[in-house]
Amino acid sequence: MDSIEGKVALVTGASRGIGREIALALADAGADVAVGYRSGAEEAAAVVSEIEARGRKAIAIPADLSDPEQAAGLVTAATKALGTVAILVNNAGINPSKPLDQVTPADWDETIRVNLSSVFYVTQAVLPGMRERGWGRLIMLSSVAAQTGGVIGPHYSASKAGILGLVHSYASLLAKEGVTCNAIAPALIETDMLKGNDRIKPELIPLGRFGQPDEVSSIALLLAQNGYITGQTINANGGWYMN
Repeated sequence: MDSIEGKVALVTGASRGIGREIALALADAGADVAVGYRSGAEEAAAVVSEIEARGRKAIAIPADLSDPEQAAGLVTAATKALGTVAILVNNAGINPSKPLDQVTPADWDETIRVNLSSVFYVTQAVLPGMRERGWGRLIMLSSVAAQTGGVIGPHYSASKAGILGLVHSYASLLAKEGVTCNAIAPALIETDMLKGNDRIKPELIPLGRFGQPDEVSSIALLLAQNGYITGQTINANGGWYMN
């Protein structure tokens, strides 16, 4: 297992929920962390304070990652403040739940931009530094929806399935360069993202409960430290989808 002591991590969507837990887990293991967020400046600042209390460096950086220029700017700002990004966790996303007949082309375009295109934009921006150093970890947050269709809608499941395609491509293309790429596919983790959808119930999960954010962050930490796992999707879904 590789130490991540002193390495720089960038976690998108890190002001709350799963992203927050991942940022803190990486800091606990010795990483300095750039906290990416689109809204929730106070929450992002609180995460920074928690990381600094652990003796690590941190910065909160706002960006709309569906805009390629802002995505590149996020990486530039993180690099300027903390150093070359060695660990990227693409966690930012939305889950606009709608009945099938109410999903519009605008819903489709926004979800693909925010959930999928943003992953490509940020990843492309961090790769030159990782490849130059011969070490990098790309960790993408997908979803059980990519595997089962989920309960949000086709726009969401397609965006999360696209992430798995990106993972396979990056993992294959970068395997000999010291850069790994993996996905985590959670299901029904107990965060604010579960609110507002009456189809989301713990009874959907064979274990009979919602997952907890630290049950995802522990996997992200494993993938950051392990250089022999690449091209894989790690399922944290309480048994909903098995492979």
